[in-house]
Amino acid sequence: MCTSPVCITVKDQIDLTAKEKQIFDRLLAVLRHFNLQTQLRVAGGWVRDKLLGRECYDIDIALDNMLGKEFCEKVNEYSLSAGEETHGIGVIQCNPDQSKHLETARMRLFDVWIDFVNLRSEDYSENSRIPTMKFGTAEEDAYRRDLTINSLFYNINTSSVEDFTGRGIMDLKSGKIVTPLPPKQTFLDDPLRVLRAIRFGARFGFILDEELKIAAADDDVKAAIADKISRERIGHEINLMISGNHPVKAMTYISDLQLFWAVFSLPPGPEPSTSEGCERLCVACMDSTSRLLQLIELSSLTDDHRRLCMYAALFLPFRKTIYKDNKGKKIPVVSYIFRNSLKLKASDAETVLSLHLAAEKFVSLIPLILSNEDIQILEVEWKREIIAVPIASKLRILAGLLLREIKEFWRAALVLSMLLRAAIIVCSTNSSNNEYELDKKEELFNRIEKAILELGVERVWEMKPLVNGKDIMNVLQIKPGGPVVKEWQQKLLEWQLAHPSGSSDECIDWMRQTHSKRARTE
Repeated sequence: MCTSPVCITVKDQIDLTAKEKQIFDRLLAVLRHFNLQTQLRVAGGWVRDKLLGRECYDIDIALDNMLGKEFCEKVNEYSLSAGEETHGIGVIQCNPDQSKHLETARMRLFDVWIDFVNLRSEDYSENSRIPTMKFGTAEEDAYRRDLTINSLFYNINTSSVEDFTGRGIMDLKSGKIVTPLPPKQTFLDDPLRVLRAIRFGARFGFILDEELKIAAADDDVKAAIADKISRERIGHEINLMISGNHPVKAMTYISDLQLFWAVFSLPPGPEPSTSEGCERLCVACMDSTSRLLQLIELSSLTDDHRRLCMYAALFLPFRKTIYKDNKGKKIPVVSYIFRNSLKLKASDAETVLSLHLAAEKFVSLIPLILSNEDIQILEVEWKREIIAVPIASKLRILAGLLLREIKEFWRAALVLSMLLRAAIIVCSTNSSNNEYELDKKEELFNRIEKAILELGVERVWEMKPLVNGKDIMNVLQIKPGGPVVKEWQQKLLEWQLAHPSGSSDECIDWMRQTHSKRARTE
């Protein structure tokens, strides 16, 4: 892990946008109107991001002497007195699994959602991450936060930044991830803070404090992650890391701090069993994929496609690993990680498994696409029987069938196949980044992509069948449904891929001729 010092540019003061000034002026007007002695402070991420010169639209306001709902009602009273419309007040009840330990009131001001909550202090019980909450001072509230860089306040009353830990701004300037209180106890109180520290470290390119790293790798803390945090919260944090700007850095931290298996827990009895250092291989796969994506600069990949591609790369070493459930059914370990370890969407697991399968198929297809010789036999393991057409047409059929399976993710699958083809997925982690030969992978990717585009199958999954099931039954004079119709639908799809300019009449004629030949043979 990188431990070199970082120098960050931090503003001396917070510059408000016109919208922010409008909001804060209204809140101060409410204080004056009702003669309230309340101190209004913007807390956490907004202050951090504004000091870093980044825009932030997540405004959380901490109140020192009343509940958020009470203050929101005062805002509405003021609006009525000024002859303006009132705003609905939403109250989010305390929900520890969502890191909401006291109720939060929310209302919309000048088209911006604002959260209001009172300052607090907290005490944790031994076997729960749910704290006992009570009203607190601004200093107590600052020290209860996860990181010093997130403990800063912007006092709206005085238009000033407040650093009650005495090191929030210093750590921001030096690019350090530090907890306000001793890290081990901080993590034992709320183990989710370990993952948040990693996420913010990766997001901003900050270095983790040495004492924090020691605490994060502590066995007691690892046990607390497993026992005290819901899997939904772990999955949420991991998803934010994978979707972030530096997913590889985040996963490297998780691996180096020996948290990989606490986060990505495996079912009992995986087959084959995981080899020593497998977690480093997972991160190496992700690193190689990330750097290859940067070289290729795929504009067609959406943010969600990139997120799922990163997951697929991370779990590439598990692509053939299974376990047996209570009924003895074989289940992919990747599916277990998504559904049980991270509690993420089932569709995410299905997409990643599809990417793995498509990458394997691409590996067998690439030599056929690259061959400049007249191939006499064109065959792949995943599709041994193809209709009788010239070799060039068979290649278009295979490419078309593969793209129809994986659809918009075909380029992501092709990227993953570059790793598999280079045989870096082996029971070893000795390969260095220099040995991945990324430039050759980039060249190969571009050649295969160009060939697929020249085959004219880029959006082949949108192709409508020339002949429907009813036509098949009429021609073959068979009853509805059954395997025969499905078999002919597949054959006609292959014919259509082999004859991109063919008509429905030509397709039906071919079906009649082929059916007649088969009938005579039988």
